[in-house]
Amino acid sequence: MTQSLPGRHPAPERAPAGRGELPVVVVGAGPYGLSVAAHLRAAGVPVHIFGEVMGSWRHAMATGMFLKSTPAATDLSAPGPGARLADFRRLQGEPELTELTPIPCDVFVRYGQWFQKQYVGDVDPARVVSVDRDGAGAGWTVRPADGRVVAARAVVVATGLNGLAHIPDQLGRLAPEGAGPGALVSHTSHHTDLSCYAGQRVAVIGGGQSALESAALLHEAGAEVRVLVRENRVRWGTTPVLSRPWPTRLARPASPLGTGYVLAAVCRAPQAVRQLPASARLLLFRRALGPSGGWWLRERVEGVVPVQTASRVTDAEVTPRATAGLRLTGPHGTSDLTVDHVLAATGYRLDLDALPFLSPALRRELVCVPGSRAPELAGTLESSVPGLYFTGSLAAPVFGPMMRFVAGTEFAATRVARDILRRIRAAR
Repeated sequence: MTQSLPGRHPAPERAPAGRGELPVVVVGAGPYGLSVAAHLRAAGVPVHIFGEVMGSWRHAMATGMFLKSTPAATDLSAPGPGARLADFRRLQGEPELTELTPIPCDVFVRYGQWFQKQYVGDVDPARVVSVDRDGAGAGWTVRPADGRVVAARAVVVATGLNGLAHIPDQLGRLAPEGAGPGALVSHTSHHTDLSCYAGQRVAVIGGGQSALESAALLHEAGAEVRVLVRENRVRWGTTPVLSRPWPTRLARPASPLGTGYVLAAVCRAPQAVRQLPASARLLLFRRALGPSGGWWLRERVEGVVPVQTASRVTDAEVTPRATAGLRLTGPHGTSDLTVDHVLAATGYRLDLDALPFLSPALRRELVCVPGSRAPELAGTLESSVPGLYFTGSLAAPVFGPMMRFVAGTEFAATRVARDILRRIRAAR
């Protein structure tokens, strides 16, 4: 990944002053939720944001992990200068990061926490258990786990990938009571510390960044690791060049997601992506960025950790010794592998049914992108249910792959805030 989208933040419009205004509820306090809240508050719109600040980044990333994004593609969005990662580093007296400096996850977490204090204010840590329209149908009722009832004029879902982890059915059979660190199979998002597998045999399933970095961390912690990759080879990112000559820039323009005309186009024109047929959008969502490892990770994996390519897990069972028995299929036939634990780096599946806080009636009413369980959205990121907005990865099948990354926060936050502000003005 390279640089963030260019552009200057205009001075935000402000909502008309009034008393007793219902707040906009933002569910989720990660990069998208914080960015949306920052824009709304700068516009004078009351906001009630629920969630643990940077919670997924604190609890779904193993200690020692780095971001795959480059520094300039990792900025949260606020309507004004001074909110970039580089600004945070400078104010903390820390050196500026470059494309040749992988960003530790703990640095990004600290940046998000600083952003919240500077641009968002109070965040309610309660877990939301119910979101539904109120009885009159003109507003919303949000219920956190502590039993309160919060009335809202609109709801923005910014829960990221929380609850969307995907474990293939054949691996799920290893843990009929549920996958997790204490079971025979877990997902990479279940872990904050992989050192608990020291001395154990671990199979890592997947060929993307989370699989390869988890394998490196497991190996460095003393585990016996093998990576099983479906593709014929492992793909690695190329080492960034800080100053590219103009012919290279012309041939392969830069974007927050990497170089090349396709990535540059989908990052500069997410609204144009939305105009494509649903089948084309889903193809772009699934294939624009295939699994790969960061350039800086390669030396910790290649020639260090055994990687078995062109290999699929076709069956899995619990052995009499309570280990995991895997049946593998590859170009040379089938083979068996027995390990103490299986770590599934098998990605995420966008599915509205995995958001239990949305009432069943509401989920039935939401129109989905044909061929998926992700919500169809207007250009404002509003769903088919008026007053209900979706950001982040759940918006990627509509606006393209940039919404899977922090680089999409500015696009999402500005449009959501602008539409809510327009509605407030129209209602006066």
